[in-house]
Amino acid sequence: MVIDREDMLELTRRMTVKRNSFTRIAGCYINKYGENEGTFNTHFLDLTLKEKEENLKLAKTVPFSGTNTNLKGYGFLKQNKANGSMWQLLMGIKTCGLKNDALMEVFYDFVAQQYKTDKDYAVFVFHDCYDVPVKAADKERLGESEEVYDYIICVICPLAGDFEPGEPECGFLFPAFTGRSSDINHIAVFNSDAENPHVELVDNILKCSP
Repeated sequence: MVIDREDMLELTRRMTVKRNSFTRIAGCYINKYGENEGTFNTHFLDLTLKEKEENLKLAKTVPFSGTNTNLKGYGFLKQNKANGSMWQLLMGIKTCGLKNDALMEVFYDFVAQQYKTDKDYAVFVFHDCYDVPVKAADKERLGESEEVYDYIICVICPLAGDFEPGEPECGFLFPAFTGRSSDINHIAVFNSDAENPHVELVDNILKCSP
């Protein structure tokens, strides 16, 4: 799946303190041995101004990254969308807007079991609902909402200090935003190092295909 750069820029333009519509942020701190060191789950509006700025920067890393190099589109085969699949788990997390701690714990545990690193790291998940405006043929905004794009962004970051996430090294946007619309059959996967990606994210965690 080829990702349209303009679709991603439409999302990133809104990722400022004044324009964002993020609802929640949840996260888990995992040590290099794969052990859960603590979690959090809070309403995005409850964050301080500084915390909002810092976390928006983390979330923005995914859609703003190099399209079709650092950020690549993948699809889910039918057999990888069955009951108990990661696709089903992501759909549940998205639908509940991160409010189900049990689902979040299942996700963190799966990442901890499969993610390959020799560093302590954090997994942050953001939820957003974007009122996608209708655009005329000349791309001028008409004002009305065409649909609500309900999505999550995940970033995995090595820790830069005590419970302080550094620059994201990988993550994803789900569902994909294709043709300015929600695409639940695809996912956009981010790797900061395109030459040495975390292949386990695609192969073992998300279980998606090029």
